[in-house]
Amino acid sequence: MELNEVMRTTFSARDYTGEEVPDEVLHDILDNARFAPSGGNRQGNRVIVVRDQEMRDQISKIAEPPAKIYAAQRDAGESPWNTIVPSNVTPQQIEDTPPLAMLIEPYRNASVVLVFAVDLRVVASMDKELDRIGVISGASIYPFVWNVILSARQAGFGGTITTVPVANEPKVKELLHIPEEYAVSALVPLGKPVKQLTKLNRKPVEEIATLRTFDGEPFTI
Repeated sequence: MELNEVMRTTFSARDYTGEEVPDEVLHDILDNARFAPSGGNRQGNRVIVVRDQEMRDQISKIAEPPAKIYAAQRDAGESPWNTIVPSNVTPQQIEDTPPLAMLIEPYRNASVVLVFAVDLRVVASMDKELDRIGVISGASIYPFVWNVILSARQAGFGGTITTVPVANEPKVKELLHIPEEYAVSALVPLGKPVKQLTKLNRKPVEEIATLRTFDGEPFTI
């Protein structure tokens, strides 16, 4: 499969057939993905391969409280877990809202869950003094995570980048024995998709690229 096709057809797969991702295939996926860049090539990325059903069930349970918040805020027309716009959702609304199945069931139903962490001692957090939520540190882990997703697509499997359990990071760390200096960055359930999408809905270049300045003319040809 050509690279462009892989990029254009890699979707967020959350429903799986039950077919296993063999260890040999998973090792090959990670072997290709490890060539992703990281800040200063310090390679502070780690990935934990979780196949055990009981552990995956525990991850789903850890995800339930933040998934309830997500669902309640979404139902209220808000952007869930947003750092800019305060939520008006009440604790009672959250209590009364069931968690979204799509946010918790993939951990139980996937062939394997990959848990990604990054060593905070080796990242350059260039935005740490800014008065906003930090995002720069992710540049040292998310290229690796996305490479895994692309490599899985190439191998005929699929998954999705999830972060809901990270809202309860201490519990994730306790379950998986992750050291304090590491940040849990993503959890990726992998499996054989029930249906392989081939057409994805994304904004055109002209809506996301501008000339010279943010408010400049759309970049087009």
